[in-house]
Amino acid sequence: MQPQSTFQPAVYVYEAPLRLWHWVNALAIVTLAITGYFIGQPLPTLSGEASHHFLMGYIRFAHFAAGYILVIGFIGRIYWAFVGNSHAREIFLPPIFSRDFWSGVWHEIRWYAFVAKEPRKYTGHNPLALITMHLMFVWGMLFMIVTGLALYGEGAGMGSWQYDYFSSWVIPFFGQSLDVHAWHRLGMWWIGLFVMAHVYVAIREDIMSRQSLVSTMISGWRTFKDSRKVDDGH
Repeated sequence: MQPQSTFQPAVYVYEAPLRLWHWVNALAIVTLAITGYFIGQPLPTLSGEASHHFLMGYIRFAHFAAGYILVIGFIGRIYWAFVGNSHAREIFLPPIFSRDFWSGVWHEIRWYAFVAKEPRKYTGHNPLALITMHLMFVWGMLFMIVTGLALYGEGAGMGSWQYDYFSSWVIPFFGQSLDVHAWHRLGMWWIGLFVMAHVYVAIREDIMSRQSLVSTMISGWRTFKDSRKVDDGH
């Protein structure tokens, strides 16, 4: 990655379908995390007749609905990686064989550790963010989708596509249903850690590196607030 020779005050980075997916996906993840937690740790018994309440049913319905939204959105996101601009495929194909890429990763580690004095500016994701999103988010989402559909297929029963394509091999692979539940719940914390780091870094970079991150995922445009050189991400 070599910095551009001229400064660009604004660059169009994220197209509308990608931005829409980002925010819908974020809402789905929050819903899944909250409802998934209560599925694993149910609320205390409510007063009155059980037939008068359907609280856990509503929680499970919200979890399953958000899960299918996440699955459909992820499939659409993979599709957009092929038909969108170059920034749409970054998180799926990090340039791991590029020496400049790993040099950028090391610089970003030093920058986030408050060792490096000056930030490097990128039109897309910086190298550390890129490799983190690939490992933690992309593979984390695939893991949660596969284990989630396997658990759903167990309830849907033999003959359902969820059971045939997921439960039939995922549950034996992990050992038993309870093991899949445990790993799926651990995956929730993995994604939760990623989300916390993602939000922190986006806000931090908005302030410290003087380039837009949060607003870029709303408008699609990345803006730069001074004349330092900008890396085009290629």
